[in-house]
Amino acid sequence: MTSLQPREPYSPEELDRLYPKTLKLQLVQVFLRHGERTPVSSRFQNVNFLALFDWPYCGVARRMVQMAASNQELSSWNGFQWRRKMESFGSNDQSIVAVGAGDEIEGICQHGELTDKGRETTYALGRRLRHLYVDQLGFMPAIKNDAEDMYLRATPIPRALESLQQAFWGMYPANARTLEFPPPVIVARSVSDETLFPNEGNCRRFRQLARLFADRAATRWNDSEQMAYLNKLWSKHMPEASPKVAVDAHPRLSGIMDTINASDAHGPATKLPSEFYDKKGRAVLDRIAVEEWFAGYNESNEYRKLGIGALMGDVVDRMVSTAVDGGWRSETSASGSGNPGAGKSIKFAMSGCHDTTLAAILSSLGGFQDGSWPPFTSSVAIELFSQAPNNRADAGSMLEEFANPPVTAKKPGMFSSLLGGGKSVSQQLAPSETARAPLESFPEETRESLRKHYVRIRYNDRPVTIPGCAANAGNHLPGDETFCTLDAFKEIVDKFTPKSWQAECMQNLGQGLFGPDDKERITAGFR
Repeated sequence: MTSLQPREPYSPEELDRLYPKTLKLQLVQVFLRHGERTPVSSRFQNVNFLALFDWPYCGVARRMVQMAASNQELSSWNGFQWRRKMESFGSNDQSIVAVGAGDEIEGICQHGELTDKGRETTYALGRRLRHLYVDQLGFMPAIKNDAEDMYLRATPIPRALESLQQAFWGMYPANARTLEFPPPVIVARSVSDETLFPNEGNCRRFRQLARLFADRAATRWNDSEQMAYLNKLWSKHMPEASPKVAVDAHPRLSGIMDTINASDAHGPATKLPSEFYDKKGRAVLDRIAVEEWFAGYNESNEYRKLGIGALMGDVVDRMVSTAVDGGWRSETSASGSGNPGAGKSIKFAMSGCHDTTLAAILSSLGGFQDGSWPPFTSSVAIELFSQAPNNRADAGSMLEEFANPPVTAKKPGMFSSLLGGGKSVSQQLAPSETARAPLESFPEETRESLRKHYVRIRYNDRPVTIPGCAANAGNHLPGDETFCTLDAFKEIVDKFTPKSWQAECMQNLGQGLFGPDDKERITAGFR
């Protein structure tokens, strides 16, 4: 599947089953793959150079707006509007205007750029999030004065940031924001510190592991009957220098999939020959690519730890802070502008990321068995619930007591009380003492509280069963295995949360496919 075909909104019956009245929704963390884009590099130029390079699907680029200084002192800013045209090489290496498949000279895309369709689908995702969490559940307000109870983050890749913006606008369009609504904060990290995708470029040991698993996939599949079938379909289109289709050929098999998926999501002018869309061939392609990229999360705790463990540690820390400290607050995402809303507990987090992020989250928890490559605009929603009275109307006022905390003091959280003393509001924005604390270090009273909170993951609006929770009746909500206790969820994630991601990225170098932590080569993290 290339583009996501979203399901219909939940019916009242489904809503009652998925959001039982005995539970109260407290925190939602959504990770969304960017929308449809162009291929990340040029491939198959011998098939149709214009159609596969100069893609005319980026009309928004004709109306680009950048912020530019309006005076010499840089004290104020105005929008600088401009139009983009693309240049390319001519037959004699001279500069020529890039022309689209239909002779377009504007709206031409760059490699890996979010297209107009990608903007539409991510905006539509935001509308679906609004329908569920605002219209149906009343968890988030219909009209917002600020975004202080939201955490927005994106990777440094422009298509992820732009997709996040589109989703936010879909969830809170102009008519759902007051005139006083200030610009929301979008959190970013430098590439060297980025954990919102598996960071091969800045984690040396993970890069080694990824290459080893890719080499293993090549050994398993390059001479298989399935690869022979792909060669029968596509080898005639491969470049002369690399005539065979293979996991590690040029282009790589996953690169072929990238071009097929991107072209299939857009107009007929940029389609590959019909044999590239052979149903059986694409099923084989998907199976091999998923194994190459994601099998490591099933088999290696070190792969889980370095690939997605730091992010999952953050996910759990936020939920524990919500359950134990009376709310998760982020100094990074707060406006810091004296806004009365500053210091609110965060109820809704939304992160613009990538296919590898979503598959890594699901695989690390054992919830991606036999999964297919995540389509464009896929999403993973991680929801935290607490036990509550049988009244869904309470959901809309969830954490109301924490929404506007006292200016001078704050009621200490459970963990804080048990360890001695509360904190002021200004101190509350400091790192929580529960952050990265191993489960066994928690007092029994705190763990009992975690057992009364439940985590549920929805992937593209479908609940995911986590094996480590489903296997033990005490680890999930009675009668529904998709609701994992926060205690059990944290126990699973603790097993692959690094103590120091940057330090561990430099350990076990040259140790081979399975490092010291993987001697048993088991999926211990799932249990």
